[in-house]
Amino acid sequence: MSEKLDRLGQLLADKLGELQRRVIVACGEVTVVVSASDYLSVAQTLRDDAELRFEQLVDLTGLDYSDMAGDPSKYRFAVSAHLLSISNNFRLRLRAFAEDDSFPVLDSLCELWPSANWFEREAFDLFGIMFMGHPDLRRILTDYGFVGYPFRKDFPISGYVEMRYDQELGRVIYQPVTIEPRENIPRIVRDENYGNVGHG
Repeated sequence: MSEKLDRLGQLLADKLGELQRRVIVACGEVTVVVSASDYLSVAQTLRDDAELRFEQLVDLTGLDYSDMAGDPSKYRFAVSAHLLSISNNFRLRLRAFAEDDSFPVLDSLCELWPSANWFEREAFDLFGIMFMGHPDLRRILTDYGFVGYPFRKDFPISGYVEMRYDQELGRVIYQPVTIEPRENIPRIVRDENYGNVGHG
């Protein structure tokens, strides 16, 4: 590890102590994993502590560890917040796992970093992760009537219905697929003399 990462690691150990469930250092980046119950308080410490000062939330995304589904000792859904300290020139990833795979819920970071608003809406829309305390948690990329969460690794990618916007109803509707099934075998078109070496 570099001197800078060593310093960050020591600061995190001093400030967070037992709240750190796991610290991962890979590719020159640090990830701190905390429990769902400590997620918001750790985020506030990371923002407000003068030696850390992570003033900016750069990104936040949902994660689906589908291989952990069904294992009672592990959780499937997580959120990873990418933080930047401009003052101290640190980058950090804060990760927390939702403790209920059937209804994943974590605290919202909107009050700490307003930029979390759209990122959390995206994680809700695409992964189905709920954020307690979010001011306006609704779909952002899919239609309001959309069923399912497209980035879950168990989401079906083919089926028998399609959706389209209906002008008369003023909303998106589902209907049977209108595309006729077809064979995807290419038709070979060649000139009659294709491959003949001699021309006479």
